[in-house]
Amino acid sequence: MLTGTAPSTQLVRRVNAGAMLKAMRGAGVVTGTELMASTGLSRATVISICDELVRLGWLQELENQRGAGEYVKGRPARRFVFDDSAATVIGIDIGANKITAIVADMAGTPLSQVTMSFRTDTVGADERADVLDKIAADALDKAGATTDSVLAVSVGVAAPVSRDGDVLTVQEFWKSFDVRGIISERHGWKVLLENDANLAALAERWQGTAQGVDNLVVMLAGDRLGSGILESGRLLHGQRGGFGELGFLDNVDGVGDTYGIAHYAVLWGQEALETARDSTVLSELCGQDPAALTAEMVFKAAADGDHAALKALDRVAGRMARVIGSIATLVNPELVVIAGGVAPSAQALLPGIGKQLPDFTFTPPRLAASVLGDGIVSLGAIRHALDYVEEHALDLYPASLPKHTAAKNTAAGHTAAGHTAAG
Repeated sequence: MLTGTAPSTQLVRRVNAGAMLKAMRGAGVVTGTELMASTGLSRATVISICDELVRLGWLQELENQRGAGEYVKGRPARRFVFDDSAATVIGIDIGANKITAIVADMAGTPLSQVTMSFRTDTVGADERADVLDKIAADALDKAGATTDSVLAVSVGVAAPVSRDGDVLTVQEFWKSFDVRGIISERHGWKVLLENDANLAALAERWQGTAQGVDNLVVMLAGDRLGSGILESGRLLHGQRGGFGELGFLDNVDGVGDTYGIAHYAVLWGQEALETARDSTVLSELCGQDPAALTAEMVFKAAADGDHAALKALDRVAGRMARVIGSIATLVNPELVVIAGGVAPSAQALLPGIGKQLPDFTFTPPRLAASVLGDGIVSLGAIRHALDYVEEHALDLYPASLPKHTAAKNTAAGHTAAGHTAAG
């Protein structure tokens, strides 16, 4: 009886502590009564966990000060504030042509962002690890944080990843590059691995246009298509991490592969130029050389009313309607967000996609383009790392929570201002 009860009690306590940390981040100074209201926990549970979180370094308890002559009946309410600068997390996006790293504090506020152009498939595992070391070191230095302030690192990769953080074994490139093992061995950090589109979905629901949306698809749609899917607010992985993989599009009529918006904007823009009888804005932008055409040129020319560019983008919108229609039929989301570097341009495609979408699904979702930019995967990695920290807050002891002076000083003014405003 006791054997089964103790682990269960500890698990409940961890869950409660995570709920309280989540409620306190960004809330400023809060009282036990306010935490009871926001979490639904009893006063005894709230105070007990607050005392433990203060001991571990997560919270600060503020002194209760009364003005001269002020009289308040009963014991003054205990006031607590979350220590945003207690530690840091790192979010890393390993893309095909660049790596982006963000360092954030415990409130999820980015302290730095560093991007480095790099083709990870052209060098060996040791060289890739060295580049990851450099970009993480640069990001920490720019943030004014130390390596021992890092509680968790989340890494996004363009491959299926299981719930346990293992890359699908058929992905040969990632089999030869043990990201988690290498980073953990070199620094002793807790390293989490996740699919890049899944991280984009976490970012979008956290800080993007999908805040508050529980049934969501986020599509990275640049050169390739990838999707992260949330159902009832839960990120879906499938048995081995393949949920949301879009290989089935190879067999969808009018789609045929998983190339994305940027790829087809260029391809069909080139085809439109070849059939155009007169010089167009598009031909002028690429210097009369279709081989020099970029997706940005196609969208720019279309915005100027260029008929060749509009023809190309109409084809892209039709293809994306088929893609989104297929996904909507399978998972029935409330909202589909087009994300990644192509998102600002993709805004122009939404009316065309929305008009054709009912032809391909009986349950057309709302459509939106992300406003989080091409750092969306790294931002989602920050959310992923913070989720881990919240879940394991009671297992992280003071030795794991050093007060890195530089970040503490940097955050002091921000924290005080934020708490005053939020109070």
